[in-house]
Amino acid sequence: MIWDLHCHFGALAGNTPDLKMEKLVRFADRMGIERLCIYMGHPFLNEPTPAQLRDQNDQVLQALRHWSHRAFGFVYLSPQHVEASLAEFDRCVRNGPMVGVKLWVAKRASARELDPIVEAAGSMKAIVFQHTWHKTGGNLPGESEPTDVAELAARHPKAPIICGHTGGEWETGIRAIRHLPNVSADLAGSDPCNGFVEMAVRELGAARVIYGSDASGRSFASQLGKVMGADISEADRKLILGENLRRMMMPILERKGIRL
Repeated sequence: MIWDLHCHFGALAGNTPDLKMEKLVRFADRMGIERLCIYMGHPFLNEPTPAQLRDQNDQVLQALRHWSHRAFGFVYLSPQHVEASLAEFDRCVRNGPMVGVKLWVAKRASARELDPIVEAAGSMKAIVFQHTWHKTGGNLPGESEPTDVAELAARHPKAPIICGHTGGEWETGIRAIRHLPNVSADLAGSDPCNGFVEMAVRELGAARVIYGSDASGRSFASQLGKVMGADISEADRKLILGENLRRMMMPILERKGIRL
């Protein structure tokens, strides 16, 4: 069982979300990936307006209409627009088919404006996925590092939060979140290299490490290689490739009556 935490279809060829998703699923099939988590549409927007957030989420909703048997949707929200984001959460998660929250770079995760969004997610037992990166040349305005996620998670110790990319510079990212049992590490997006998965398992425990690809920005194969080539037990590999994500998502799937 392989579930991919971290996918985008926007950059793929095709003039509709359905056609883009068809290509993404075809590529996933080549690698034996059973389920995909998708968020954000096209184009990527650093500081979307409320109307642009709605459009991004509408693209994902359209894709889910035909691919709900293979994909889960996360609603894209922005703490720059808290009230609009809460309304989008209600539309897409509370009253719609989505099962998680995607936060990108509009404000750092340590900002207090994220609190109402995390609280809304908690009311539905939805996962919160926060992008993080540590860039040598400097982050984008509002772009989080793992330390920002650590601050957020400390304020919301019962909320399941995923540290997207584990900051890219994963050695410091893992150390930033290891004392917070409600935070899991996302393996997606960074270059495949020896040691990432092994360190994450050693410092966090395999139950807090989750495979994701960042497709279509990265290939499924290169990102799967991080897990397949890691010097870990087969039991830990199975947790990382799908069992952890399935366990985290079961509360909201059961609440929404989604059968697997």
